[in-house]
Amino acid sequence: MKNETAPSFAASLDRKTGETEVHLSLNLRGTGEAQLDFPVPFLRHMLHLLAGHGQFDLTINADGDVDVDPHHLVEDIGLVLGKAVHEALGDKQGIRRYGERHTPMDETLARAVVDLSGRPAFVLKADFPAERVGDFPVELVREFFKSFANEARMALHLAVLYGEDTHHMIEALFKAVAAALREATGPSDNGSVPSTKGVLE
Repeated sequence: MKNETAPSFAASLDRKTGETEVHLSLNLRGTGEAQLDFPVPFLRHMLHLLAGHGQFDLTINADGDVDVDPHHLVEDIGLVLGKAVHEALGDKQGIRRYGERHTPMDETLARAVVDLSGRPAFVLKADFPAERVGDFPVELVREFFKSFANEARMALHLAVLYGEDTHHMIEALFKAVAAALREATGPSDNGSVPSTKGVLE
């Protein structure tokens, strides 16, 4: 069914399961303000960067069974954030749709390409040299972005082109995604729905 809702560029969502509870507010036309309260410090750091470099306002209050593993909470935050992006964009009238950014972080270079097509797809090409950054399992980077892309209904293609430090590699990815998403959600030249089909669902 065609979505007739014009973009509001903002959304507030809640998700509660037997494993996690997430309360999230997003404004895609913000100033980069982030208020993040959940027990995964490295992801808090990365989402602070996402908000700042994307110029999004982002508030997250969340908790979960991190005493078992941070996997559930990281995945669910990705799900809710992606769903918020999708809801905030409505029928996508007047946005650019596509965004791309190469971002360096010291010795690292990362690339993010976004298509807000309504068709979820996710690709990550990266060879992280470490399995953990502090207490954070690096495998959860993939899980976060996959959940985010699926619920945002976007095609998200990520690559670390080269790098040596795992922290730098992940940070460069988040900054690249922020900038690419900022471009993709920015205003188009003609204000129409950016598809030859006339609709993005």
